[in-house]
Amino acid sequence: MGTVESQIATPVTDGFHLVIDALKLNGIDTIFGLPGIPITDFTRMAQAAGMRVISFRHEQNAGNAAAIAGFLTQKPGICLTVSAPGFLNGLTALANATTNCFPMILISGSSEREIVDLQQGDYEEMDQLAIAKPLCKAAWRVLHAEDIGVGIARAIRAAVSGRPGGVYLDLPAKLFAQTMDAEAGKKSLIKVVDPAPKQIPGADAVKRAVDLLKGAKKPLIVLGKGAAYAQADAEIRSLIEKTGIPYLPMSMAKGLLPDTHEQSAAAARSYVLPEADVVLLVGARLNWLLSHGKGKTWGGKGHKDWGGQKFIQIDISAQEMDSNVRIDAPLVGDIGSCVSAFLNEIKSGWAKPPAEWLGAIAERRSNNIAKMAETLAKDPKPMNFHSALAVVRDIIKANPDAILVNEGANALDFTRSIVDMYKPRKRLDVGTWGVMGIGMGFSVAAAVVSGLPVIAIEGDSAFGFSGMEVETICRYNLPVCVVVFNNNGVYRGTDVNPAGGPDVAPTVFVKGARYDKLIEAFGGVGAHATTPAELRRAMEEAVRSRKPTLINAVIDETAGTESGRITSLNPTSGKKK
Repeated sequence: MGTVESQIATPVTDGFHLVIDALKLNGIDTIFGLPGIPITDFTRMAQAAGMRVISFRHEQNAGNAAAIAGFLTQKPGICLTVSAPGFLNGLTALANATTNCFPMILISGSSEREIVDLQQGDYEEMDQLAIAKPLCKAAWRVLHAEDIGVGIARAIRAAVSGRPGGVYLDLPAKLFAQTMDAEAGKKSLIKVVDPAPKQIPGADAVKRAVDLLKGAKKPLIVLGKGAAYAQADAEIRSLIEKTGIPYLPMSMAKGLLPDTHEQSAAAARSYVLPEADVVLLVGARLNWLLSHGKGKTWGGKGHKDWGGQKFIQIDISAQEMDSNVRIDAPLVGDIGSCVSAFLNEIKSGWAKPPAEWLGAIAERRSNNIAKMAETLAKDPKPMNFHSALAVVRDIIKANPDAILVNEGANALDFTRSIVDMYKPRKRLDVGTWGVMGIGMGFSVAAAVVSGLPVIAIEGDSAFGFSGMEVETICRYNLPVCVVVFNNNGVYRGTDVNPAGGPDVAPTVFVKGARYDKLIEAFGGVGAHATTPAELRRAMEEAVRSRKPTLINAVIDETAGTESGRITSLNPTSGKKK
């Protein structure tokens, strides 16, 4: 017979609890996912441990939620999926997060290694690690409970350090049930210290950039969503206002300064890009959204020709420099440190840009705003995008803390140009890839992490990618108002079958669809709006009540253009008839 001590069981822990404890130790309190084999019990245990577990109807939407939660909080959003098909569903969101620099960790259960490696046909067998690696910043697999702390720590650091992005963490089913001594398990966990350390720019690089900007006759600042992510709002505003330089916000940077700010050149975009002589890029990349910094947009003759601009670029990745055109003054470091260094260097006595430049911008801005006001004042029957968005514009102005989620083709383009934003990180949209389907995932996450009202402006086509998540919105009673701009199809509802057969054209939906009935099925509030007055009443009530709401806003089916503003990216047949 052994001693008393030997008869007392030593406390143990297991893989389930070590993953949960590792996340909580690092201040991560929310998981977006979808339960199933082998992670069903994990979701129950996480909730029992005080974490918020938001369960979706499709993994891609859970992944999009995790990604935008990362953007809003600067902590990696966590997406949890089952193996194989569930993992693949989450992978699109992971790749999109990496492209957009949103910190996110996709955690997926997986089949057993020895069977996967011999391809013996396990349940949902797939080498998930190999598939994920090319599509994210980093990917790791944890095989032993003792290594869970290291795996979570590395994933967190990789997701938020340097240029943020997506990380994949593969957790085979057997890992969860592994046990170890509880005290040893606790000691194996890592609280990540300084996961996103500041990267201070070199003094010579700062001076070079300041000197170049100081000599500009037609300077311009371009703010990208990296500037919004950085949460260096006061410094960025100070830089713009102290220098007096006009600025152009990319879509998710809208609201860093109010869109109504006198230095905003958004309403004169087509004038300032080709005319500027020195351009300071702050957290913006010269990708397709800025015509790669060349071509007619920038004053070049052909699509490959550079304009005459000199570029200063603030980016945390040195590799980004010279990716499309010459960067004359690269400033490598985190945005907060770089902008602060800029401010320290310019100090006082900075000469404002020449009056001719500011006056020319102000004139065009004023003219374009006046033209837009004329268009918005019209009241066509049925509604078009402009008359409906005039209402949304007013609602956002009256509720500047509300978060606007926006996707579609025309619904995206018109909303971006019509609806002013007043505060940072209040506009969330399709980002770098321009993908559809982010709407409901972004809306759920925005409501969960902020507690603020969310207004989602959706094209009817874009809504279809994630529309079933209105049940999720109702289940968690989130203050989300979804407005579906319904014009009966993709782009518009007027296409016809060229062969004259019984099938409708590929771009046409069911005529007169009632999307508002969808949310009513789950206990939410549905509204059918055919006039701006009806839309206004329904939106005001949704914001006031904070009840899950879906408004079916009927738009003229002839409104809209093919692919919105990027029609030029649609190739056409070269075949002669």
